[in-house]
Amino acid sequence: MTASQRDLTALIGSRICHDLISPLGAIGNGVELLAMSGTVAGPEMSLIAESVDNANARIRFFRIAFGACGAGQMTPRREITKIITDLTRGGRTRINWDTDGDLPRQEVKLAFLLLQCFETAMPWGGDVTVSREDNAWTITGEAKRMKLDPALWEVLSNPNASHEVAASEVHFALAPLEADGLKRSLAVEAEELKATISF
Repeated sequence: MTASQRDLTALIGSRICHDLISPLGAIGNGVELLAMSGTVAGPEMSLIAESVDNANARIRFFRIAFGACGAGQMTPRREITKIITDLTRGGRTRINWDTDGDLPRQEVKLAFLLLQCFETAMPWGGDVTVSREDNAWTITGEAKRMKLDPALWEVLSNPNASHEVAASEVHFALAPLEADGLKRSLAVEAEELKATISF
């Protein structure tokens, strides 16, 4: 995939997320109004509200992970931590975002794609730590039970890997392209119950 093709893919991602954020926000506002009016209550309303919140968090995450970002664009730390907090609320995976200050959007985009790789490898939950020191990123995931497919994880660090990536695994194919765009390489260390990716 060329740089222009990669940019076009990101623009498509941005467009989809942009078009979904407004209606999801409207649904969320409608749910709040219904809750305030007291006309609808109970577990059904709670389920709808929780689902809308989760969808909103997921779309905001996808907007960074799959969307377009300009050179030099920064992402505020408070925005990142808010997305992570909303995304993991009530879930089995805990993410410790251990970085300081606002960060280059392109680097956050790559980190978000890699977080999805850990999500794929940790369907039963676990702990993920994201750190950045002297512009070097390290993302480590640990769990009591992991699903690490060696052929799939090889896609991250080996441009000649022949593994065919499914739609649910597209982040494994996109992450190396983003790393290449940053002129970085992905270093992967995977054990039975722990994996680390650095760039």
